Amino acid sequence: MDKKTATKNLDDVITKVEGARLRISEHHIVKIIGISKYSSIEDIKILYEAGQRAFGENKVQDLKTKSEELKDLPIEWHFVGTLQKNKINNLIDLNPTLIHSLDSLDLAIELNKKLEIKNKKLSALLQINSADEETKSGVSPKVAIETYKQIIEQCPNILLKGVMSIGAHTEDEKIIKESFKTTKKIYDELVPLGAKYCSMGMSSDFELAIACGSNMIRVGSTLFKD
Repeated sequence: MDKKTATKNLDDVITKVEGARLRISEHHIVKIIGISKYSSIEDIKILYEAGQRAFGENKVQDLKTKSEELKDLPIEWHFVGTLQKNKINNLIDLNPTLIHSLDSLDLAIELNKKLEIKNKKLSALLQINSADEETKSGVSPKVAIETYKQIIEQCPNILLKGVMSIGAHTEDEKIIKESFKTTKKIYDELVPLGAKYCSMGMSSDFELAIACGSNMIRVGSTLFKD
């Protein structure tokens, strides 16, 4: 990918985000996370130069490799993949800006334990399986608010910043919209508890997600296409 393509890709995404955002309110700000899991270090660098600042990886090892290679750039790194317990220490050492995929109270307790040992704190989002799909991680919408409160009470070293979900895996826009609305409703109830981010929407559905209230999107293929 060359600089010209990267700039065009980013401009296209920003234009769509602006359109979707302004339909809600001019005060509605949307943060774009560039999902770089299939992309080279060179491509990340080019996109950074084009103006993209936040990037997300879904494997701890890839996050380590890429963040070390690009340590001269003040990139904001996010971890968006499923977190295995045996990788927790490695992830803590990388100090990501935000973990998007805290998908159970059990995982939160384990993460908190290791954070306490290292005397560190990390920001995270609670992942909600809003479409109730067996193939997806995340807590059930029915217990999401209760789980969020339990993490706040039991895991002082985790700074919960909101929620994340993946839209329903279907072509039916109505069902996708319902899954986003479910997450947004939960997010609204958690705002008094300090929730800042409602992370929903990927390359295929981010405009719909923003229409449903998302203020953080995770875009990969659209940003990194040649």
